[in-house]
Amino acid sequence: MVKEIKSIFDLPGVGEATAQKLIEAGYDNLEKIAVASTGELVGVGIGEATAAKIIQSARDALDIGYETAKDILERRKNIAKLTTGSKNLDQLLGGGLETQAITEAYGRFGSGKTQVGLQLSVNVQLPREEGGLEGTCLFIDTENTFRPERVVQMAEARGLDPDEVLSNIYVARAFNAEHQMLLAEKAPKIIEERNVKLVVVDSLTSKFRSEFVGRGTLADRQQKLNRHLHTLQKIADMYNVVVYVTNQVMANPGLMFGDPTTPIGGNIVGHQATFRMYLRKSKEDKRIARLVDSPYLPEGEAVFRITTKGITD
Repeated sequence: MVKEIKSIFDLPGVGEATAQKLIEAGYDNLEKIAVASTGELVGVGIGEATAAKIIQSARDALDIGYETAKDILERRKNIAKLTTGSKNLDQLLGGGLETQAITEAYGRFGSGKTQVGLQLSVNVQLPREEGGLEGTCLFIDTENTFRPERVVQMAEARGLDPDEVLSNIYVARAFNAEHQMLLAEKAPKIIEERNVKLVVVDSLTSKFRSEFVGRGTLADRQQKLNRHLHTLQKIADMYNVVVYVTNQVMANPGLMFGDPTTPIGGNIVGHQATFRMYLRKSKEDKRIARLVDSPYLPEGEAVFRITTKGITD
């Protein structure tokens, strides 16, 4: 009689020691193992053949394979939207930032990328009827841009208790690209424990850009960036959270006409980001957001403001 697989302890080849390794690495249920790659489990300290067998058994137990488009539509009903604080910007994004997706904002310094991230870290704590997700925020800071004083301003403008809002934002300062990747890989534990509904990475590419210099390191940089983005997407999918990343830009010298501003990260970031927004400065406190890419929304622009109160119309 074939043993029914209900937990990781029922998987063939998983003894007490192997189970402990998997749990410590965050692979504590069948779903996480089923969507893992063999290389990821080898990195935990499991042999390649055993890792492949474990993953296949988890997939068989969960019946992972084809499903109808109707089933997918039904599952997408679980997707929630997080308000930016601006009705114009929300409308551009189809009602706000989606869970189970990566939303990227790129633009020059001062275009409002970080300000949007800080506002989202406040808004995620709002009740659902006010556009929030009644959850907490993980903020991976790679450029030393997180400012609690700004969060206090935004919280007070929303009529929230600043101390409570600050207590619900968990900030980690990434010191290099490897540390940044590790913080994302270790995020699931705190997401489960602290009701996290938003993950902010500000910025996604700065550490990779500064550490991998020259054409000779480009392939290695892109490979690591790709792995990092896949980790973030997996987090978005598995925990139904919003992932918001900011991105730096460069001027494309080969472009003779039009705006030469180009986001860092090339096609790797372009393909992996579900929604791409280009932010740019306008007059005074106004900013213009352009939706550059989306799976189902049309390209368009929205004007919003950054004031002492935060993101508004």
